[in-house]
Amino acid sequence: MFETREQLQEILKKANQHARKQAKESGASIYYIKNNKRVRQDAEGNKFEIKFDATGKRQEFEYHE
Repeated sequence: MFETREQLQEILKKANQHARKQAKESGASIYYIKNNKRVRQDAEGNKFEIKFDATGKRQEFEYHE
């Protein structure tokens, strides 16, 4: 097992960085939630906020932090 919480957090941080790198290299987008907003980041680093209208139609808008 892991000795400390900090060690586990470091492992999770490295796994996240690795997954982001792989997505970028393959041209895939990554999806996450930031500031209670759904965000899609494409392989070039462009960020888009994902919203759904009343009918459930998905829309994307440029994301500003």
